[in-house]
Amino acid sequence: MEKATVRDIDVKDRRVLVRVDYNVPLKGGVIKDDTRIRESLPTLKYLMDHGAKVVVASHLGRPEGQVVPEMSLKPVAARLSELLHREVKMLSDCIGPEVEREVMAMKAGDVVMLENLRFHREETKNDREFSKKLASLAEIYVDDAFGTAHRAHASTYGVAELLPVAVAGFLMEKELANLGRLVAQPDRPFVAVLGGAKVTDKVAVLKNLVGKVDALLIGGGMAFTFLKVQGHSIGKSLLDENEGNAREILELAKEKNVTLELPVDVVVAADKDSTGGTVVSVDAIPADMMGVDIGPGTVELFRKQLLAARTIFWNGPMGIFENKDFARGTLEVAKILAESKALTCIGGGDSVAAVKQLGFGDRMTHLSTGGGASLEFMEGKELPGVAILKEKAALTVKGARP
Repeated sequence: MEKATVRDIDVKDRRVLVRVDYNVPLKGGVIKDDTRIRESLPTLKYLMDHGAKVVVASHLGRPEGQVVPEMSLKPVAARLSELLHREVKMLSDCIGPEVEREVMAMKAGDVVMLENLRFHREETKNDREFSKKLASLAEIYVDDAFGTAHRAHASTYGVAELLPVAVAGFLMEKELANLGRLVAQPDRPFVAVLGGAKVTDKVAVLKNLVGKVDALLIGGGMAFTFLKVQGHSIGKSLLDENEGNAREILELAKEKNVTLELPVDVVVAADKDSTGGTVVSVDAIPADMMGVDIGPGTVELFRKQLLAARTIFWNGPMGIFENKDFARGTLEVAKILAESKALTCIGGGDSVAAVKQLGFGDRMTHLSTGGGASLEFMEGKELPGVAILKEKAALTVKGARP
């Protein structure tokens, strides 16, 4: 079912609580990357232009229920003011009498920002009373925070449950549309590239993708467990405790006639902090070395599959991306996707960072703002923050007031 969005409701003169994901990199009060703020602008501008009273809510970092000044959203409110060309009033808290007074005094088109939701431990516990206090600030709930949609927190689930109208923002709509195409009706061949550290972390998405893709390309630390299962010596490379997961994925791929490509060569080094590195065949990994990246032969193997694809999903680096000497495999995959004419969807995290670093962001179909959420979506899980939103069909009368 298609989720209702802000364009399906009447927001004029109504208080609208917008859950965004402004968990941005912040150092010394300076925002290092404002992408998540920019991504929310279409929804906020639409609400402002249509006369809503906009109450913006987000978390930042993990303050664990404590007030941590370094995790205040004040710098974010200042940046949002610049981007909207409108004052965004920063409130001292996200609940309480003072916040209620400020919100009730708002005029059509005003924007205020609540302080970090996670300064209250009740937020992540989806506490009912905390949800009620947040819900009392608004008449309508809008979720534009796909990155937190896999969490049933007070601001992503509890409030939506309490308010009579809960709909998606434009960023949420875009995420669901793009990822939904991959799950429901991908153009074929459909190729998925999975990297990262452990098979265990992604076993559910691997199992689900094996039933949907034509080819699965596996790199990163998780590849070594697969190689070990196939009888290769992997030296000091990362190895999952449960090798059975990799064995099960290999058997599933064979059963469903899905091409599963593993590295044919890798870069090895003494440890993850080493410089340089040596390319070796997967048959010749030294006992005292560890695999830190995919090799050039593997890049070419992956290239053939990727350039033949019409739909590509990528999540997870091909090596220890944090070390520039071991980032080449990840960067090469990003280049290949930029050359591709396929629908390319990047599932958050280091993969998005690599694409942006090379300046290829605008050459991808979709850069997901939610790493964990995009993975759970691709696993076939129902995301709590999405499930609670109204279906379009449920809004029988556009603009009906609760």
